[in-house]
Amino acid sequence: MQIGALSKITARTAQEICDGAADALEVTAPPGLAPAAFLEELLSAGRLSDAVPFLAYALPKREAVWWACLSARSALDEGAAAETRAALEAAEAWVYRPTDENRRAAFARAEAAKFNSPSAWAAVGAFWSGGSMAPPDAPAVPPPAHLTGVAVSGAITLAAVMKDPETADEKRLRYIEIAVDIANGGDGRVHERRP
Repeated sequence: MQIGALSKITARTAQEICDGAADALEVTAPPGLAPAAFLEELLSAGRLSDAVPFLAYALPKREAVWWACLSARSALDEGAAAETRAALEAAEAWVYRPTDENRRAAFARAEAAKFNSPSAWAAVGAFWSGGSMAPPDAPAVPPPAHLTGVAVSGAITLAAVMKDPETADEKRLRYIEIAVDIANGGDGRVHERRP
């Protein structure tokens, strides 16, 4: 996989990303190493389960939620519950139009889906992207900056292990390819473009 420059990732170093994850990452980066170089190190060492959360925190929030949506959609069964589908559609709606109304709708759909699917966690990622976690008529309670990364990492991890967990690493690698495409300015639909 070609990593590229990862131009959408604005942190200058991988250490900045790890520090911004508020101890939610179980990986630390050497000082001064660029995000792309650190990702290459993780992938070369086969540390896919570290690469996923690193990318979840590295990507801008909207792009990270889009990554969660694409991964959740690829893991969606034909017989998925209507609530699960609605959570994914709400997360996608927020990506297309990141309004507060869509952000709050995403959380309501995640709650209706009982927070038990990649789709629901993609929707939670949208909700935690900004605004307030409090009800609209209460004083604002902004979500901590790292929470979107927590939700996105959870969505990707669930998508990889929910069905056929023995192929989790293969799916993680496919999802990482999607994130790399997004981080380089693509739409993440790399697998749809391949013959």
